[in-house]
Amino acid sequence: MDLAVAVAGGILIGLLLGVLGAGGSVLAVPVLVLGLGLGAYEATSGSLVVVGVTAAVAAVASRRRGAVAVDRGLLFAAAAAAGTVAGAALSGRVAEAVLLLAFAVLLVVAAAAMLLGRRPEPSTRGPVLSFNPLRCDCPRALKIAVAATVVGLLTGFLGVGGGFLVVPALVLALGLDLRTAAGTSLLVIAVTSAIALATRLAGDATVPWGPSLTVTAAALVAAVAGTQVAARLPARALQRGFAALLLAVAVTTAWQAAPALT
Repeated sequence: MDLAVAVAGGILIGLLLGVLGAGGSVLAVPVLVLGLGLGAYEATSGSLVVVGVTAAVAAVASRRRGAVAVDRGLLFAAAAAAGTVAGAALSGRVAEAVLLLAFAVLLVVAAAAMLLGRRPEPSTRGPVLSFNPLRCDCPRALKIAVAATVVGLLTGFLGVGGGFLVVPALVLALGLDLRTAAGTSLLVIAVTSAIALATRLAGDATVPWGPSLTVTAAALVAAVAGTQVAARLPARALQRGFAALLLAVAVTTAWQAAPALT
């Protein structure tokens, strides 16, 4: 293991998470593949460690600040569970080049979401489901189910948190304010990552514990520093720079996968 690469990659992931609140975890797989030379399946398994531990620690910190809606976060995570298990089981049955290419596509989508996405406004409608009186807002319930399933599939298949999907879903479908949605998404990511990792370990997955824990430790330390400087930096400019970085990593990842697909 190249310790310097693992630490540098973890610091970059942590800084991005600390400054932007989400998104940095998508770099875990490229760091493990491009920086440390791991295989795609092994890297996506290791990424679940990085993503899950970082999200869990950040969720605890957010909970102390009152920025986590535990009940709705667990509800969303439960809805995502089936997709998470399916994605984790499927990931071991596809070629590593396909995994890398799928990850490159995800990076492009994440970059587009950062460049084009608008700040979502909370829904002013009532709860999705109530029992007294009995009422179900089924269209919104369906949106939650679809969003949760997609997040679960991404987490299980590619070893990412999917925060760029979770936050808008929590705001638009469950009516959370943006600050609470960001904190609650960390809880969702921690739970789905744990489910995905357990599913993989129940199969034949091998987790590169050394590199994964080294990247995680560096990310946690850097995330703390990132939160300290977040208020002093222009968030929009940072988002654009991060989106450009994601696109560059996407091109590199696709380039690496291309020879195996021909």
